[in-house]
Amino acid sequence: MAATKFYLPDDCFESVFKFLCDGGGEDDKSRLHHLTSLSLVSKQFFAITKGLQFSLNVYNPTHPFLHYLFKRFTNLTSLNLTYFRGDLNALLSQISCFRLNLTSLNISNQPAIPANGLLAFSLKITTLTSLTCSKIDSINSSDLFLIADCFPLLEELDFSNPGKIFLLNNISLPHGVETLSLILFKLRKVNLSGHYYINDQLLLHLFKNCKHLKEVIISVCTGLTSARIASSLRERPTLRSLSLNNSFQRLYNDAGVTSHFIDSLVSLKGLTCIDWSGLQISDELLNSIAREGLPLTSLILQKCTGYSYDGIFSLLSKCQCIQHLDLQKAEFLNDQHVAELSLFLGKLVSINLSECRWLTNSALFALVQKCPSLKEIKMYYISIWRNEVGNSNSLMDCVVNHQLKSLRLAYNPRLRDKDLKMFASIFSNLQLLDLTHCYFISEGSIRQVLSRNYKIRYLSLSYCERVKLNRLNFEFLKLEALNLSYTRIDDEALCMILKNCCELLKLFLQNCKRITGKGVKHVIKYCTQLKEINLRHCYKVHADVVASMVFLRPSLRKITSPSDSNFSDIEKKHLLYHGCYVC
Repeated sequence: MAATKFYLPDDCFESVFKFLCDGGGEDDKSRLHHLTSLSLVSKQFFAITKGLQFSLNVYNPTHPFLHYLFKRFTNLTSLNLTYFRGDLNALLSQISCFRLNLTSLNISNQPAIPANGLLAFSLKITTLTSLTCSKIDSINSSDLFLIADCFPLLEELDFSNPGKIFLLNNISLPHGVETLSLILFKLRKVNLSGHYYINDQLLLHLFKNCKHLKEVIISVCTGLTSARIASSLRERPTLRSLSLNNSFQRLYNDAGVTSHFIDSLVSLKGLTCIDWSGLQISDELLNSIAREGLPLTSLILQKCTGYSYDGIFSLLSKCQCIQHLDLQKAEFLNDQHVAELSLFLGKLVSINLSECRWLTNSALFALVQKCPSLKEIKMYYISIWRNEVGNSNSLMDCVVNHQLKSLRLAYNPRLRDKDLKMFASIFSNLQLLDLTHCYFISEGSIRQVLSRNYKIRYLSLSYCERVKLNRLNFEFLKLEALNLSYTRIDDEALCMILKNCCELLKLFLQNCKRITGKGVKHVIKYCTQLKEINLRHCYKVHADVVASMVFLRPSLRKITSPSDSNFSDIEKKHLLYHGCYVC
């Protein structure tokens, strides 16, 4: 009777599960982790969750069970093969035999393009609209021709950061890119970063032929010039996102910003995202964007030079819809500047102010007070980091912030306990805290942060040698990733921590020289869901103990062994067969 009263139909549970997994902005890994936990509750939950899984990572041990996985997860749309090591041609041919409505395929981190496999795949699965082939060791023009022939309906193509491209027949590669631009008429997004041969003519072909192009990412292509880029931009006025980071030295000549480039850029009335990382720009360029009031939501000026506070103030005061802002190494910025700029950043979600050496904690609190939507702050390498407000109590008056999820303060040796304690009192929903290389913080401040932020999932205390880890209480945390590299942790302290970290997925213990095989056994015992562990330079851990982890903890997918010489290629291949990549 009680069960009948509280009965809920499946669609209600489905809505609840979607909220639990997606409501907090979970990434794919966390989403899958939560779905796995829910599926173990009952047969009803198992049946519901299988329809909510849309992506699948294929590892070597997964291969024999693909039939059961595809039968269970009938709504799969995305397949990731980047972790698979072996005959990818055979695997793709096998996958093609199943009736799948896949729209996304990722075959990155492979030695070569699996030509035969892709051909077989394309003959049976015709729904693909997104293909990622990043970090392929060896490619040639025939690979580009093949992709164009197999998947003419592609809307997104990521061919970034190839490996040995310059060792092969790179003379014909430009012709391959031109062919892609002619055949892939539906292309909306393309990433050709690392294709150094990309020149003005190829860029013009790309923009002219791909009439639906919305997003372009091209970096480290030194053959481009600002004049020709301007001409290309005129060919695609519907462009929404432009990333040209590190592609050429500067956007202007010795006489100043070229009016041709400025006019072409501001003609993109729908431009929402700009990434000019590593380029030399100017205030005139930023002022021109401000005058046109482009609807920017993302502005990445990481390590840019040539502009000043006047330029960025002009832009942000006019473009007040910025959600993602990166001003890393804007060395002219001070606390007062950040306070003034924050008045225009009401919709800001994430900001990077790393290497802005004149900033202090006052800048951080100004952002917290005036940017109600802020979820992520990154402030690495802040060389001063002290409160210069004098007797003012303004910092203590900060209201509790429930939105901030990620606080990255690595490489700040001047960060003190009083700062961290203040953060603990203000940020109530932190999920990521990075304190790498914050030498002078102690366990007292860390304990206060952990006691108030029980939702923390990622915690890095790497190089925090003053923190006595055996005094910390991890009982109420739901940690998924923990970095204790370069600390003085020993087997006993590790055991105390891991007893309360049963949901841990990643553990980093690099250069923890007090850890022995006994400590590794604690890891095996308590971390039942562990997927990755780094034991580099833990020389008291024997290779045999590392190998046994693969068999005693089947969830492991990657182990970084204490030394490169611990395992031969044959041994690594054998361990990989059991599902774990050992490096």
